[in-house]
Amino acid sequence: MAKADKNLRNGKSAPSGAYLTADERAARGRALRDTVPRSSHSGWTPAADRRDPVTLLEESNAGRMMELVPIRFGRMSASPFAFYRGSAAIMAADLAGEPTSDIRVQACGDAHLMNFGGFATPERNIIFDINDLDETLPAPFEWDLKRLAASIVIAADHLALPKGDAARVVTDAVREYRERMHNYGWMRALDVWYDRIDLQKYEDRSGDPDIVAAARKRLAERIVAERRKSVPEHLYPKLVSAEGEMPRIKDEPPLIFHPSEDLAPGAASGYEEAIAAYRDSLADHTRVLFNRFHFFDLAVKVVGVGSVGTMCGVGLFMAADNDPLFLQVKEARASVLEPYAGRSVYPNHGQRVIVGQRLMQSASDVFLGWTRGKNGRDFYIRQLRDMKMSAVIEDWDAGLLRQYGRMCAHALARAHARSGDAAMIAGYMGSGRTFDDAICEFATEYCSQNRSDYRAFIAAIREGRIEAKIEES
Repeated sequence: MAKADKNLRNGKSAPSGAYLTADERAARGRALRDTVPRSSHSGWTPAADRRDPVTLLEESNAGRMMELVPIRFGRMSASPFAFYRGSAAIMAADLAGEPTSDIRVQACGDAHLMNFGGFATPERNIIFDINDLDETLPAPFEWDLKRLAASIVIAADHLALPKGDAARVVTDAVREYRERMHNYGWMRALDVWYDRIDLQKYEDRSGDPDIVAAARKRLAERIVAERRKSVPEHLYPKLVSAEGEMPRIKDEPPLIFHPSEDLAPGAASGYEEAIAAYRDSLADHTRVLFNRFHFFDLAVKVVGVGSVGTMCGVGLFMAADNDPLFLQVKEARASVLEPYAGRSVYPNHGQRVIVGQRLMQSASDVFLGWTRGKNGRDFYIRQLRDMKMSAVIEDWDAGLLRQYGRMCAHALARAHARSGDAAMIAGYMGSGRTFDDAICEFATEYCSQNRSDYRAFIAAIREGRIEAKIEES
Protein backbone atom coordinates (compact mmCIF):
# COMPACT_ATOMS: atom_id res chain seq x y z
CA MET A 1 0.00 0.00 0.00
CA ALA A 2 2.95 2.35 0.42
CA LYS A 3 3.29 2.64 -3.34
CA ALA A 4 -0.44 3.20 -3.73
CA ASP A 5 -0.39 5.86 -1.03
CA LYS A 6 2.52 7.59 -2.76
CA ASN A 7 0.61 7.59 -6.03
CA LEU A 8 -2.46 9.09 -4.36
CA ARG A 9 -0.27 11.70 -2.69
CA ASN A 10 1.01 12.61 -6.13
CA GLY A 11 -2.48 12.85 -7.56
CA LYS A 12 -2.32 9.54 -9.46
CA SER A 13 -4.55 6.51 -9.19
CA ALA A 14 -3.08 3.39 -7.62
CA PRO A 15 -1.41 0.93 -10.03
CA SER A 16 -3.05 -2.41 -10.62
CA GLY A 17 -0.29 -4.36 -8.80
CA ALA A 18 -1.06 -7.55 -6.90
CA TYR A 19 -4.73 -8.28 -6.34
CA LEU A 20 -5.92 -8.13 -2.75
CA THR A 21 -9.40 -8.97 -1.55
CA ALA A 22 -11.37 -6.53 0.57
CA ASP A 23 -10.74 -8.77 3.59
CA GLU A 24 -6.98 -8.71 2.95
CA ARG A 25 -6.97 -4.92 2.63
CA ALA A 26 -9.03 -4.62 5.81
CA ALA A 27 -6.47 -6.81 7.57
CA ARG A 28 -3.75 -4.38 6.51
CA GLY A 29 -5.79 -1.59 8.04
CA ARG A 30 -6.12 -3.51 11.31
CA ALA A 31 -2.36 -4.10 11.34
CA LEU A 32 -1.78 -0.35 11.33
CA ARG A 33 -3.29 -0.17 14.81
CA ASP A 34 -0.07 -1.69 16.17
CA THR A 35 1.90 1.42 15.19
CA VAL A 36 -0.89 4.02 15.39
CA PRO A 37 -3.48 2.84 17.94
CA ARG A 38 -6.98 4.18 17.45
CA SER A 39 -6.88 5.57 20.97
CA SER A 40 -3.95 7.78 19.94
CA HIS A 41 -6.45 9.99 18.12
CA SER A 42 -8.25 10.85 21.36
CA GLY A 43 -7.95 14.15 23.16
CA TRP A 44 -6.08 17.30 22.21
CA THR A 45 -3.04 18.83 23.84
CA PRO A 46 -1.44 21.82 22.09
CA ALA A 47 2.24 21.42 21.33
CA ALA A 48 4.66 23.38 23.47
CA ASP A 49 5.85 25.20 20.36
CA ARG A 50 2.34 25.72 18.91
CA ARG A 51 2.38 28.88 16.82
CA ASP A 52 0.34 31.92 17.68
CA PRO A 53 -3.03 31.53 15.89
CA VAL A 54 -3.29 35.23 15.06
CA THR A 55 0.14 35.12 13.41
CA LEU A 56 -0.98 32.17 11.28
CA LEU A 57 -4.07 34.10 10.20
CA GLU A 58 -1.98 37.15 9.33
CA GLU A 59 0.33 34.98 7.25
CA SER A 60 -2.67 33.53 5.41
CA ASN A 61 -3.46 37.07 4.20
CA ALA A 62 -0.41 37.10 1.92
CA GLY A 63 -1.53 37.82 -1.62
CA ARG A 64 -5.06 38.85 -0.64
CA MET A 65 -6.60 42.23 -1.41
CA MET A 66 -5.62 43.87 1.85
CA GLU A 67 -8.47 46.38 1.76
CA LEU A 68 -10.88 43.42 2.08
CA VAL A 69 -9.07 41.62 4.90
CA PRO A 70 -10.93 43.64 7.61
CA ILE A 71 -14.20 42.24 6.17
CA ARG A 72 -12.79 38.74 6.47
CA PHE A 73 -11.79 39.31 10.08
CA GLY A 74 -15.11 41.03 10.79
CA ARG A 75 -17.00 37.96 9.60
CA MET A 76 -14.76 35.68 11.64
CA SER A 77 -15.31 37.80 14.76
CA ALA A 78 -19.05 37.03 14.83
CA SER A 79 -18.66 33.86 16.94
CA PRO A 80 -16.29 30.95 17.64
CA PHE A 81 -18.21 29.02 14.97
CA ALA A 82 -17.60 31.76 12.36
CA PHE A 83 -13.96 31.95 13.47
CA TYR A 84 -13.56 28.20 12.93
CA ARG A 85 -14.90 28.50 9.39
CA GLY A 86 -12.17 30.98 8.49
CA SER A 87 -9.25 29.37 10.31
CA ALA A 88 -8.54 26.21 8.33
CA ALA A 89 -4.84 27.13 8.28
CA ILE A 90 -4.67 26.95 12.08
CA MET A 91 -6.23 23.49 12.28
CA ALA A 92 -4.11 22.18 9.41
CA ALA A 93 -1.00 23.05 11.41
CA ASP A 94 -2.48 21.39 14.50
CA LEU A 95 -3.49 18.19 12.69
CA ALA A 96 -0.03 17.83 11.18
CA GLY A 97 1.38 17.30 14.67
CA GLU A 98 -1.11 14.60 15.61
CA PRO A 99 -0.63 10.82 15.22
CA THR A 100 -1.71 9.79 11.73
CA SER A 101 -2.82 6.57 10.07
CA ASP A 102 -1.28 7.85 6.81
CA ILE A 103 -4.08 6.12 4.92
CA ARG A 104 -4.45 8.76 2.25
CA VAL A 105 -7.52 9.89 0.41
CA GLN A 106 -8.37 12.92 -1.67
CA ALA A 107 -9.10 15.13 1.32
CA CYS A 108 -11.41 18.13 1.36
CA GLY A 109 -8.99 20.04 3.59
CA ASP A 110 -11.76 22.14 5.14
CA ALA A 111 -14.55 19.66 5.92
CA HIS A 112 -16.63 21.70 8.36
CA LEU A 113 -20.42 21.58 8.50
CA MET A 114 -20.99 24.65 6.32
CA ASN A 115 -18.93 23.25 3.45
CA PHE A 116 -21.56 20.59 2.78
CA GLY A 117 -24.88 21.23 1.12
CA GLY A 118 -27.22 20.63 -1.76
CA PHE A 119 -26.77 21.46 -5.42
CA ALA A 120 -28.12 20.46 -8.79
CA THR A 121 -26.52 17.79 -10.97
CA PRO A 122 -26.31 18.22 -14.75
CA GLU A 123 -29.43 16.03 -14.87
CA ARG A 124 -31.16 18.59 -12.59
CA ASN A 125 -31.46 16.26 -9.61
CA ILE A 126 -30.68 17.75 -6.17
CA ILE A 127 -27.90 15.94 -4.34
CA PHE A 128 -26.15 16.46 -1.01
CA ASP A 129 -22.36 16.53 -1.05
CA ILE A 130 -19.23 18.47 -0.15
CA ASN A 131 -19.60 21.79 -1.94
CA ASP A 132 -16.37 23.67 -1.15
CA LEU A 133 -13.06 22.08 -2.09
CA ASP A 134 -10.69 25.05 -2.26
CA GLU A 135 -8.24 23.25 0.06
CA THR A 136 -8.47 19.76 -1.44
CA LEU A 137 -5.27 17.70 -1.52
CA PRO A 138 -4.32 14.05 -0.86
CA ALA A 139 -3.94 13.65 2.91
CA PRO A 140 -4.75 11.22 5.76
CA PHE A 141 -8.47 10.44 5.93
CA GLU A 142 -8.80 11.30 9.62
CA TRP A 143 -7.80 14.94 9.07
CA ASP A 144 -11.11 15.58 7.31
CA LEU A 145 -13.04 13.55 9.84
CA LYS A 146 -11.52 15.41 12.79
CA ARG A 147 -12.30 18.79 11.22
CA LEU A 148 -15.91 17.73 10.60
CA ALA A 149 -16.28 16.31 14.11
CA ALA A 150 -14.86 19.44 15.75
CA SER A 151 -17.21 21.62 13.70
CA ILE A 152 -20.18 19.64 15.02
CA VAL A 153 -19.15 20.22 18.64
CA ILE A 154 -18.45 23.90 17.95
CA ALA A 155 -21.88 24.22 16.29
CA ALA A 156 -23.51 22.56 19.30
CA ASP A 157 -21.73 25.04 21.57
CA HIS A 158 -22.88 27.88 19.30
CA LEU A 159 -26.46 26.65 19.71
CA ALA A 160 -25.99 26.41 23.52
CA LEU A 161 -26.84 22.70 23.49
CA PRO A 162 -25.98 20.65 26.59
CA LYS A 163 -22.51 19.08 26.49
CA GLY A 164 -24.05 15.62 26.72
CA ASP A 165 -26.11 16.28 23.59
CA ALA A 166 -23.02 17.55 21.76
CA ALA A 167 -21.07 14.41 22.64
CA ARG A 168 -23.90 12.15 21.47
CA VAL A 169 -24.34 14.06 18.20
CA VAL A 170 -20.65 13.99 17.27
CA THR A 171 -20.20 10.35 18.26
CA ASP A 172 -23.21 9.46 16.15
CA ALA A 173 -21.70 11.27 13.15
CA VAL A 174 -18.37 9.46 13.49
CA ARG A 175 -20.21 6.15 13.79
CA GLU A 176 -22.12 7.01 10.61
CA TYR A 177 -18.82 7.64 8.81
CA ARG A 178 -17.35 4.38 10.11
CA GLU A 179 -20.38 2.26 9.21
CA ARG A 180 -20.76 3.83 5.78
CA MET A 181 -17.05 3.23 5.11
CA HIS A 182 -17.47 -0.42 6.08
CA ASN A 183 -20.30 -0.72 3.56
CA TYR A 184 -18.23 0.98 0.84
CA GLY A 185 -15.26 -1.29 1.56
CA TRP A 186 -17.18 -4.36 0.40
CA MET A 187 -19.25 -2.77 -2.36
CA ARG A 188 -18.49 -3.14 -6.05
CA ALA A 189 -16.17 -0.38 -7.27
CA LEU A 190 -18.71 0.97 -9.76
CA ASP A 191 -21.46 0.96 -7.14
CA VAL A 192 -19.28 3.13 -4.90
CA TRP A 193 -18.54 5.46 -7.80
CA TYR A 194 -22.19 5.85 -8.79
CA ASP A 195 -23.49 6.25 -5.23
CA ARG A 196 -24.98 9.63 -4.41
CA ILE A 197 -27.18 11.21 -1.75
CA ASP A 198 -30.38 12.31 -3.47
CA LEU A 199 -31.87 15.00 -1.25
CA GLN A 200 -35.40 14.47 -2.50
CA LYS A 201 -35.26 10.75 -1.66
CA TYR A 202 -32.97 10.79 1.37
CA GLU A 203 -34.11 8.73 4.33
CA ASP A 204 -32.41 8.09 7.66
CA ARG A 205 -34.25 5.21 9.28
CA SER A 206 -32.16 5.54 12.45
CA GLY A 207 -33.50 9.04 13.12
CA ASP A 208 -36.51 10.19 15.10
CA PRO A 209 -39.49 10.06 12.67
CA ASP A 210 -40.76 13.47 13.77
CA ILE A 211 -37.35 15.08 13.29
CA VAL A 212 -36.91 13.40 9.92
CA ALA A 213 -40.35 14.63 8.84
CA ALA A 214 -39.59 18.18 9.98
CA ALA A 215 -36.24 18.12 8.17
CA ARG A 216 -37.87 16.88 4.97
CA LYS A 217 -40.49 19.64 5.16
CA ARG A 218 -37.78 22.30 5.56
CA LEU A 219 -35.84 20.76 2.72
CA ALA A 220 -38.79 20.75 0.34
CA GLU A 221 -39.38 24.44 1.06
CA ARG A 222 -35.69 25.26 0.48
CA ILE A 223 -35.63 23.41 -2.83
CA VAL A 224 -38.63 25.37 -4.08
CA ALA A 225 -37.03 28.65 -2.97
CA GLU A 226 -33.63 27.84 -4.49
CA ARG A 227 -35.15 26.76 -7.80
CA ARG A 228 -36.79 30.16 -7.96
CA LYS A 229 -33.55 31.99 -7.09
CA SER A 230 -31.48 30.07 -9.64
CA VAL A 231 -33.51 30.91 -12.73
CA PRO A 232 -32.22 33.69 -15.02
CA GLU A 233 -35.40 35.71 -14.44
CA HIS A 234 -34.34 36.07 -10.79
CA LEU A 235 -30.57 36.40 -11.12
CA TYR A 236 -30.32 38.74 -14.09
CA PRO A 237 -32.23 41.77 -12.72
CA LYS A 238 -30.69 41.24 -9.29
CA LEU A 239 -27.09 41.36 -10.55
CA VAL A 240 -27.19 43.26 -13.85
CA SER A 241 -27.98 46.80 -14.88
CA ALA A 242 -29.48 46.95 -18.36
CA GLU A 243 -28.94 50.69 -18.67
CA GLY A 244 -26.82 51.79 -21.63
CA GLU A 245 -25.79 49.84 -24.68
CA MET A 246 -24.24 46.86 -22.87
CA PRO A 247 -25.49 44.94 -19.82
CA ARG A 248 -23.18 45.48 -16.85
CA ILE A 249 -22.94 43.90 -13.41
CA LYS A 250 -24.15 46.31 -10.73
CA ASP A 251 -21.54 47.75 -8.40
CA GLU A 252 -22.36 47.35 -4.70
CA PRO A 253 -19.08 48.26 -2.97
CA PRO A 254 -17.33 46.94 -1.03
CA LEU A 255 -18.86 43.50 -1.79
CA ILE A 256 -19.32 43.83 -5.57
CA PHE A 257 -17.14 46.15 -7.64
CA HIS A 258 -15.31 46.35 -10.95
CA PRO A 259 -11.56 45.83 -10.53
CA SER A 260 -8.89 48.19 -11.78
CA GLU A 261 -6.50 47.15 -14.54
CA ASP A 262 -3.76 46.80 -11.91
CA LEU A 263 -5.89 44.42 -9.85
CA ALA A 264 -7.18 42.41 -12.80
CA PRO A 265 -4.99 42.95 -15.84
CA GLY A 266 -6.71 41.84 -19.03
CA ALA A 267 -9.88 43.89 -18.74
CA ALA A 268 -8.99 45.93 -21.84
CA SER A 269 -9.04 42.80 -23.99
CA GLY A 270 -12.09 41.35 -22.27
CA TYR A 271 -9.86 38.81 -20.46
CA GLU A 272 -9.41 37.14 -23.82
CA GLU A 273 -6.38 35.02 -22.88
CA ALA A 274 -7.83 33.84 -19.56
CA ILE A 275 -11.16 32.92 -21.13
CA ALA A 276 -9.38 31.04 -23.92
CA ALA A 277 -7.39 29.03 -21.35
CA TYR A 278 -10.60 28.31 -19.43
CA ARG A 279 -12.27 27.17 -22.65
CA ASP A 280 -9.38 24.76 -23.29
CA SER A 281 -9.87 23.21 -19.82
CA LEU A 282 -13.46 22.23 -20.61
CA ALA A 283 -14.52 18.89 -22.04
CA ASP A 284 -15.16 19.01 -25.77
CA HIS A 285 -18.95 18.70 -25.47
CA THR A 286 -19.11 21.44 -22.82
CA ARG A 287 -16.92 23.65 -24.98
CA VAL A 288 -19.54 23.48 -27.74
CA LEU A 289 -22.13 24.75 -25.26
CA PHE A 290 -19.84 27.43 -23.81
CA ASN A 291 -19.03 28.73 -27.29
CA ARG A 292 -22.66 29.85 -27.61
CA PHE A 293 -22.00 32.45 -24.90
CA HIS A 294 -20.13 35.72 -25.28
CA PHE A 295 -18.32 37.61 -22.54
CA PHE A 296 -19.89 40.90 -21.41
CA ASP A 297 -18.60 41.82 -17.96
CA LEU A 298 -16.71 40.74 -14.85
CA ALA A 299 -16.79 42.14 -11.32
CA VAL A 300 -15.20 41.18 -8.01
CA LYS A 301 -17.74 39.56 -5.67
CA VAL A 302 -16.77 39.00 -2.03
CA VAL A 303 -17.98 35.61 -0.82
CA GLY A 304 -17.75 33.32 2.18
CA VAL A 305 -15.48 33.73 5.18
CA GLY A 306 -12.14 32.11 4.42
CA SER A 307 -12.20 33.31 0.79
CA VAL A 308 -12.64 37.01 1.61
CA GLY A 309 -9.75 38.99 0.20
CA THR A 310 -8.91 36.52 -2.53
CA MET A 311 -9.76 37.41 -6.13
CA CYS A 312 -13.29 36.04 -6.43
CA GLY A 313 -15.59 37.39 -9.08
CA VAL A 314 -18.66 36.85 -11.21
CA GLY A 315 -18.59 36.86 -14.99
CA LEU A 316 -21.57 37.67 -17.19
CA PHE A 317 -21.86 35.80 -20.48
CA MET A 318 -24.79 36.04 -22.89
CA ALA A 319 -26.03 33.74 -25.64
CA ALA A 320 -28.99 36.03 -26.41
CA ASP A 321 -30.76 39.00 -24.84
CA ASN A 322 -32.70 36.78 -22.46
CA ASP A 323 -30.12 33.99 -22.17
CA PRO A 324 -27.44 34.82 -19.55
CA LEU A 325 -24.80 32.61 -17.95
CA PHE A 326 -23.23 33.71 -14.67
CA LEU A 327 -19.88 32.10 -13.90
CA GLN A 328 -18.18 32.35 -10.52
CA VAL A 329 -14.44 32.94 -10.83
CA LYS A 330 -12.58 31.95 -7.64
CA GLU A 331 -8.91 32.39 -6.99
CA ALA A 332 -7.21 29.11 -6.14
CA ARG A 333 -4.24 29.41 -3.82
CA ALA A 334 -2.02 26.72 -2.33
CA SER A 335 -4.00 24.39 -0.06
CA VAL A 336 -3.60 24.94 3.69
CA LEU A 337 -2.58 21.26 3.80
CA GLU A 338 0.34 21.73 1.43
CA PRO A 339 3.04 22.49 4.05
CA TYR A 340 2.17 19.24 5.84
CA ALA A 341 0.82 16.84 3.16
CA GLY A 342 3.04 17.77 0.21
CA ARG A 343 2.72 19.99 -2.83
CA SER A 344 0.14 19.41 -5.52
CA VAL A 345 1.41 17.85 -8.74
CA TYR A 346 -0.82 20.13 -10.79
CA PRO A 347 0.82 23.26 -12.20
CA ASN A 348 -2.34 25.32 -11.67
CA HIS A 349 -4.09 25.41 -8.29
CA GLY A 350 -7.38 25.86 -10.13
CA GLN A 351 -6.74 22.52 -11.80
CA ARG A 352 -5.93 21.03 -8.37
CA VAL A 353 -9.32 22.16 -7.06
CA ILE A 354 -11.24 20.92 -10.11
CA VAL A 355 -9.54 17.50 -10.18
CA GLY A 356 -10.23 17.09 -6.46
CA GLN A 357 -13.82 18.22 -6.90
CA ARG A 358 -14.50 15.77 -9.71
CA LEU A 359 -12.91 13.00 -7.67
CA MET A 360 -14.78 13.68 -4.44
CA GLN A 361 -18.21 14.78 -5.66
CA SER A 362 -20.68 12.27 -7.07
CA ALA A 363 -21.67 14.84 -9.71
CA SER A 364 -20.15 18.18 -10.62
CA ASP A 365 -21.04 21.35 -12.51
CA VAL A 366 -20.56 20.97 -16.27
CA PHE A 367 -18.84 24.37 -16.41
CA LEU A 368 -16.02 23.44 -14.00
CA GLY A 369 -12.70 24.60 -15.43
CA TRP A 370 -9.57 26.53 -14.62
CA THR A 371 -7.38 29.31 -15.94
CA ARG A 372 -4.58 31.70 -14.98
CA GLY A 373 -4.71 35.47 -15.01
CA LYS A 374 -2.09 37.80 -16.46
CA ASN A 375 -1.04 38.60 -12.90
CA GLY A 376 -0.10 34.94 -12.31
CA ARG A 377 -3.08 34.14 -10.08
CA ASP A 378 -4.73 30.74 -10.56
CA PHE A 379 -8.51 30.46 -10.80
CA TYR A 380 -11.20 27.85 -11.03
CA ILE A 381 -14.60 28.55 -12.54
CA ARG A 382 -18.11 27.19 -12.05
CA GLN A 383 -21.68 28.41 -12.32
CA LEU A 384 -22.43 31.17 -9.81
CA ARG A 385 -25.56 29.59 -8.45
CA ASP A 386 -27.00 26.26 -9.48
CA MET A 387 -29.48 25.29 -6.79
CA LYS A 388 -26.70 25.63 -4.20
CA MET A 389 -28.09 25.22 -0.69
CA SER A 390 -26.12 25.65 2.52
CA ALA A 391 -27.36 24.97 6.02
CA VAL A 392 -28.76 27.74 8.22
CA ILE A 393 -28.27 26.32 11.70
CA GLU A 394 -29.33 29.22 13.94
CA ASP A 395 -32.60 27.70 15.18
CA TRP A 396 -31.58 24.03 15.20
CA ASP A 397 -32.00 21.70 18.12
CA ALA A 398 -29.94 18.59 18.90
CA GLY A 399 -32.17 16.43 16.70
CA LEU A 400 -31.67 18.52 13.57
CA LEU A 401 -27.93 18.87 14.22
CA ARG A 402 -27.70 15.08 14.60
CA GLN A 403 -29.56 14.53 11.33
CA TYR A 404 -27.38 16.99 9.44
CA GLY A 405 -24.15 15.73 11.01
CA ARG A 406 -24.97 12.20 9.89
CA MET A 407 -25.62 13.40 6.34
CA CYS A 408 -22.26 15.19 6.28
CA ALA A 409 -20.50 12.08 7.62
CA HIS A 410 -22.19 9.96 4.97
CA ALA A 411 -21.11 12.36 2.21
CA LEU A 412 -17.55 12.48 3.54
CA ALA A 413 -17.28 8.68 3.70
CA ARG A 414 -18.58 8.39 0.14
CA ALA A 415 -16.08 11.01 -1.08
CA HIS A 416 -13.16 9.29 0.65
CA ALA A 417 -14.22 5.85 -0.64
CA ARG A 418 -13.99 7.12 -4.22
CA SER A 419 -10.28 7.96 -3.93
CA GLY A 420 -9.01 5.87 -1.02
CA ASP A 421 -9.05 2.24 0.09
CA ALA A 422 -12.38 1.98 1.88
CA ALA A 423 -11.72 -1.56 3.14
CA MET A 424 -8.37 -0.55 4.62
CA ILE A 425 -9.91 2.49 6.31
CA ALA A 426 -12.76 0.34 7.63
CA GLY A 427 -10.29 -2.25 8.92
CA TYR A 428 -8.33 0.42 10.74
CA MET A 429 -11.43 1.95 12.37
CA GLY A 430 -12.93 -1.44 13.32
CA SER A 431 -16.48 -2.32 14.27
CA GLY A 432 -16.56 -1.14 17.87
CA ARG A 433 -16.70 2.25 19.57
CA THR A 434 -12.97 2.72 20.18
CA PHE A 435 -12.39 4.95 17.17
CA ASP A 436 -15.71 6.79 17.60
CA ASP A 437 -14.94 7.67 21.20
CA ALA A 438 -11.40 8.79 20.35
CA ILE A 439 -12.57 11.23 17.68
CA CYS A 440 -15.38 12.47 19.95
CA GLU A 441 -12.87 13.21 22.71
CA PHE A 442 -10.59 15.01 20.25
CA ALA A 443 -13.47 17.09 18.86
CA THR A 444 -14.70 18.07 22.33
CA GLU A 445 -11.28 19.20 23.49
CA TYR A 446 -10.50 20.94 20.20
CA CYS A 447 -13.71 22.94 20.64
CA SER A 448 -12.10 24.41 23.76
CA GLN A 449 -8.93 25.17 21.78
CA ASN A 450 -10.97 26.94 19.12
CA ARG A 451 -12.71 29.01 21.78
CA SER A 452 -9.31 29.96 23.25
CA ASP A 453 -8.00 30.92 19.79
CA TYR A 454 -11.13 32.98 19.18
CA ARG A 455 -10.57 34.90 22.41
CA ALA A 456 -6.98 35.63 21.34
CA PHE A 457 -8.30 36.78 17.96
CA ILE A 458 -10.85 39.13 19.56
CA ALA A 459 -8.14 40.49 21.89
CA ALA A 460 -5.92 41.21 18.86
CA ILE A 461 -8.77 43.21 17.30
CA ARG A 462 -9.37 45.20 20.47
CA GLU A 463 -5.64 45.91 20.86
CA GLY A 464 -5.44 47.19 17.28
CA ARG A 465 -3.06 44.45 16.18
CA ILE A 466 -5.46 43.51 13.40
CA GLU A 467 -8.43 45.38 11.91
CA ALA A 468 -11.95 43.99 11.65
CA LYS A 469 -14.87 45.60 9.85
CA ILE A 470 -18.38 44.65 10.93
CA GLU A 471 -20.77 44.79 7.99
CA GLU A 472 -24.20 46.36 8.28
CA SER A 473 -26.97 43.78 8.31
